[in-house]
Amino acid sequence: MQLTDPGTAETSPLELVSRPDPEPGEREVLIEVAACAVCRTDLQIVEGDLAAHRLPVIPGHQVVGRVVAAGPDAGSLPVGELVGVGWLGSTCGVCDLCRRGKENLCRRADFTGWDRDGGYATQVVAREDFCYPIPRGMGPVDAAPLLCGGIIGYRSFKLAEVGPGDRLGLYGFGASALLVAQVALHRGCQVYVVTRGVAAQQRARAAGATWVGAPGQLPPEPLHAAITFAPAGEVVVEALRALDRAGSLVINAIHLDRVPEFEYQHLYWERRIQSAANFTRQDVSELLHLASEIPIRTQHEQFALEDANQALLKLKTDGINGAAVLVP
Repeated sequence: MQLTDPGTAETSPLELVSRPDPEPGEREVLIEVAACAVCRTDLQIVEGDLAAHRLPVIPGHQVVGRVVAAGPDAGSLPVGELVGVGWLGSTCGVCDLCRRGKENLCRRADFTGWDRDGGYATQVVAREDFCYPIPRGMGPVDAAPLLCGGIIGYRSFKLAEVGPGDRLGLYGFGASALLVAQVALHRGCQVYVVTRGVAAQQRARAAGATWVGAPGQLPPEPLHAAITFAPAGEVVVEALRALDRAGSLVINAIHLDRVPEFEYQHLYWERRIQSAANFTRQDVSELLHLASEIPIRTQHEQFALEDANQALLKLKTDGINGAAVLVP
């Protein structure tokens, strides 16, 4: 499914095209796609909220499939290995940020489904050292939603710096927040959820949240930390108001509209605001290990590859229960 010109999800901007099979280049592998989860970032690229880095492009950055061929200087992953491919497609590996373990901030990184073709396809080429073996017993459809919402959610959780007994607020309760909730509860945190919609609120209660409220409601106790998932600046202010002294707020969004003006008193008392940007390969390894250990359960709705436009539209209108997953 190819994007040539951005447009609204209502206009079905992705078109089904036939291309020659891609060939893996140096340090790359060719993967036969078994599943690709649909992310809100895909929607933002398709609709032009994130400016296109190249056109045409095949979106999709939560890819799971089997290695079918290796290019020059590749081959550490055996043919037939089930692997995942995420948003971070490659980094330079030599800049100051990469050398300090902050490859998620590399200025020369490229991104799957934005700089290079992604997983809304039957085959995809990826850098071998940015592919991740999927734990045994985890199927492609279950694993795919972990590879963006799961990973960036996990990184946000790490940045929130909470531990057993701490009160963690989750603002929004889509696929990413559901995965974070499972990790937080596993680590002994109390989870407080603010989300709109009866279905999302029911999911939060079923997941084990201590308290669930609607937008505009303050949790019954101040939060030690909060993570916002909605790409709306007003939610940032709402979450900030709910923090205890020395509380931290992590923004889990690649695109955010303007943050409204707010009183300094909401930030005072050493409260902190921080964004979560991309992820590192270490984050992926840690999450996949946790996913197998807990185990993390994903909720998903499957779509045929040719129905990618429909999946994006349902995502836009909050019509997906969990994550949408394309299955070629």
